[in-house]
Amino acid sequence: MKIKTINDQTGMVLPLVLVFGTIAILILGGIVSWGILNLKAARQAVKKEMAFQIAESGFEYYSWHLAHASTDYQDGTGVAGPYVHIFYDKSGYQIGQFSLDITPPIIGSSIVTIKSSGKSNSDFLGQRTLITRLAKPSLAKFAVAANSNMRFGEGTEVFGPIHSNSGIRFDGLAHNIVTSALNKYTDPDHGGGKEFGVHTHVNAPPGSGINDNFRPLEAPPNTPAARADVFLAGRQFPVPVIDFTGLTADISQMKSDAIAAGFYRAGSGSLGYHVVLKINDTFDLYKVTALKAPPSGCSSGEAGWGTWSINTETLIGNYPFPGNGLIYLEDNVFVDGQINTARVTLVAAIFPDDPVSRKNITINNNLLYTNYDGQDVIALIAQNDINVGLYSSDVLRIDAAIVAQNGRAGRHYYTRGSSRCGSTVIRQTLTLYGMIATNLRYGFAYTDGTGYQIRNLIYDANLLYSPPPSFPLTSDQYTTLSWEELQ
Repeated sequence: MKIKTINDQTGMVLPLVLVFGTIAILILGGIVSWGILNLKAARQAVKKEMAFQIAESGFEYYSWHLAHASTDYQDGTGVAGPYVHIFYDKSGYQIGQFSLDITPPIIGSSIVTIKSSGKSNSDFLGQRTLITRLAKPSLAKFAVAANSNMRFGEGTEVFGPIHSNSGIRFDGLAHNIVTSALNKYTDPDHGGGKEFGVHTHVNAPPGSGINDNFRPLEAPPNTPAARADVFLAGRQFPVPVIDFTGLTADISQMKSDAIAAGFYRAGSGSLGYHVVLKINDTFDLYKVTALKAPPSGCSSGEAGWGTWSINTETLIGNYPFPGNGLIYLEDNVFVDGQINTARVTLVAAIFPDDPVSRKNITINNNLLYTNYDGQDVIALIAQNDINVGLYSSDVLRIDAAIVAQNGRAGRHYYTRGSSRCGSTVIRQTLTLYGMIATNLRYGFAYTDGTGYQIRNLIYDANLLYSPPPSFPLTSDQYTTLSWEELQ
């Protein structure tokens, strides 16, 4: 007898189809959702990128504006911002806008801060914001800038760039680059021929000491050696010159600005002024009535030679630092003291300019900052010399950017021995924190051992883009200091 069987397999197909169909639908749905999310993300990225580029266009626009109106920080409106500009595409369709907030420089600084916020019409609630800082470089881009031949002797250590429009002999230790506008020159301290625009007389290791004669290896046609024992960051020559003649116009403008909104005094009617800067944002002004006489037998044939040291003086008064930071005195000036969160420029000059009547600034006692983060800035600008006198402090610190427009920064030669200038012909340590600009050859020490035995010249990098009030600039063009997106 045959037994019939029933095949149950066919009944299982439908559930399997339903299960796998559901899985396929879920996967497909996930893929579609993923695709939609990616599409939305791509569209959002495009919108964000458009807002970013609109914000960047705001920065580019105001950079262009400053290139044509370098002191206009109000977008040509004469009123406070923000300043909103419609943004168009190349076809002339409005696609968004940018808003500008401009922060002008503080007194003495050239740093301009631009905040540019961009929005696109397709996502007007979202925006991108950029913060940029622009500035013009000042003359204080160097630790030492000179218009004449320079010699840095043993015991000199310089922390900052050095430049001369003439030649440089450097026998100390330079922590930054040393540059000259000359490819070669005749060192006035010896004969024998022309040496490199920047050269040294320090004997190369393993040797030591100084050779004062002509150095053939430090002269063309040889290739300059690295000499990392002297030039830690190297040397470069020739490079472009610095404009010292333009300083005359700058000083003349400083006089006008001091008369208009600063502190101005004509001649003292005596031997000059003494300015004592104070940490309470004021200064004492004295009239110098007598200078210390040199010891018997102490003399020199140098032009302008003297002790440059105060004997007696009379207080004129105490005055607040002017709003624009400019103190302009038409006489010789002695200065010392200390500031705290202040920005001051002291000028000693008289016009019309006459070489016989040019004015000097002398620092015999400490001139100090309280803060060394850029909050405190002093400039000393002399029409003639920047002096350190015979009776100066044995350990002297000068925190300032000093400029000798037509003369030199340094100390007169007070001879030892038969001239009997006394024990103060030899001083121990001079530290200058800031920079030096000198038209003539600078020097605070001499080869016979007189002057300051140790000279530390420390460059204040804050001076480059945030110099003292009205300090001379080396360019009319702004450069970008920083650029960041505000999150």
